[in-house]
Amino acid sequence: MIFRQLFDPESSTYSYLLGDEETRQAILIDSVLGSTEQTLLLLEQLDLRLSVALDTHTHADHITGLGALRDRTGCTTMMGEQAVASCLTANFKDGDQITAGNIKLEVIYSPGHTDDSYSFYLPNETGSMLFSGDTLLIRGTGRTDFQNGDAEQQYNSLFNRLLKLPDSCSVYPGHDYKGWTMSTIGEEKRYNPRLQIANQGEYVDLMDSLDLPSPKLMDVAVPANQACGDPQ
Repeated sequence: MIFRQLFDPESSTYSYLLGDEETRQAILIDSVLGSTEQTLLLLEQLDLRLSVALDTHTHADHITGLGALRDRTGCTTMMGEQAVASCLTANFKDGDQITAGNIKLEVIYSPGHTDDSYSFYLPNETGSMLFSGDTLLIRGTGRTDFQNGDAEQQYNSLFNRLLKLPDSCSVYPGHDYKGWTMSTIGEEKRYNPRLQIANQGEYVDLMDSLDLPSPKLMDVAVPANQACGDPQ
């Protein structure tokens, strides 16, 4: 499999390109509108055809490239069935499988950061991979104080879904603000301070105690992303 991790410095967003070496089909997770030309160039250089572009959730800190990539490549654009965007090719739900050639992503509904948050799990003989969006971050978890966020739901998504995956599973988050690029499930169980709690109530109290400013682009990004990246 061809794998590339892309970074948008303005929003500290990671995008992930997964390409099948045999069929040359590719999947892109969490695209950024401003990186569209760079992404298209990379696809051309790697001789890949973008088959599917996915967003893990409706982002509040950057504008998605879903619409632009669909217009330029003809790819299928998808988000979870809870997303309100009406411009998508299709929606996915918990338990679905998204394929491109020999790549088979397993869809995991992981609400809490938002009510339309999903993660994607890729079993692999050489090591499984989790694309955790904003649900599980490196040494952190996604905030739960807007966009129908819910700390109780996020606790369930973390402790009853994602952290049940193998300890060796590599974790690739939707963002990182410290320059960390990846982790593992086992590493996060041991060292993520937000996971060192006794129960759901303690996690809710922890998340409720955070005093975080709203994302700078929230009022622009959310409606734009509900229109697949159209700022108008």
